[in-house]
Amino acid sequence: MELAVRAAAASCSTYPSLQRARVPHRSPGLAPHSARWVAVAAAIAVDPDIKTEQNDVAKTEVFACPVCYEPLIRKGPAGMNLSAIYRSGFKCSKCNKSFTSKDIFLDLTVTSGTKEYSELKPARTELFRSPLVSFLYERGWRQNFNRSGFPGRDEEFQMAQDYFQPVAGGILVDVSCGSGLFARKFATSGAYSSVIALDFSENMLRQCYDYIKQDNTPLNTNLALVRADISRLPFESCSIDAIHAGAAIHCWPSPSNAVAEISRVLRPGGVFVGTTFLSSPTNSGPFSAGALRPLRQIVGPVNSSYNFFTEGELEDLCRSCGLVNYSSKVQRSFIMFSGQKP
Repeated sequence: MELAVRAAAASCSTYPSLQRARVPHRSPGLAPHSARWVAVAAAIAVDPDIKTEQNDVAKTEVFACPVCYEPLIRKGPAGMNLSAIYRSGFKCSKCNKSFTSKDIFLDLTVTSGTKEYSELKPARTELFRSPLVSFLYERGWRQNFNRSGFPGRDEEFQMAQDYFQPVAGGILVDVSCGSGLFARKFATSGAYSSVIALDFSENMLRQCYDYIKQDNTPLNTNLALVRADISRLPFESCSIDAIHAGAAIHCWPSPSNAVAEISRVLRPGGVFVGTTFLSSPTNSGPFSAGALRPLRQIVGPVNSSYNFFTEGELEDLCRSCGLVNYSSKVQRSFIMFSGQKP
């Protein structure tokens, strides 16, 4: 993994044309003043049949093939909003794999388009693909997190905004977005040129769309819904300014692979912010603390299938994946942590 991180960092520095100019510091909530705020990598391939200016598309596109990470060719109307992406088709410029926005989200998983093949993810992943859990997530499930010290949606949002101030005006991806609890707030804040709500659960993305309609959020808001695997993010290297992962890392099958992917797609200066439950005897079993931690790694968790970590482990993980300037805020079992791409 360390070699992969170094290779990604080298690719960012080797191709300076892929780097976006550093965004001046602005307070959260301020709308971008001009198109310069949305300048992104100009390497995206554009289908010659598209009747739009190439520059306009290049400023808003960051999607890449999840198989070979090559830029996607887009055929359809430009824009990073729901209606434009729904009416667009995407194809890999190298392997020719096609992707479409069936339902209301763009499916950019490796298995997109398969007819016979299927695979099951770990139980904690499959749980959140359930229609019932997706329906209940903002109807009591997430609110129960306050028992562990989570401050609540509004305060967590503002805390994240504070971390994201250096990259305000750029592209933000809310990974493992669930029902869009925070993605919708990021999108309507006016602080980002585009917001991509990304989750592996089809039903969570459908629930997010339902909330968007209920909230009367304009469909031309720069908010896209994307289905993708956190361990294989469908973005070009060094193309994303901000990545948020709210109450997510403990659910990921391989947190190290996921954070390495986050590091790969962040541009230099990009910021990653995550929240999770800190490891404790009550949420990680009797092998969770202190000297018994190595034993837990051998025999596995006793009463939980989730990955809970100490603060030291989270910092170590971020640094091993190439992120710097680690910082965190802790409240009981709640932690918000952040790292930056050098």
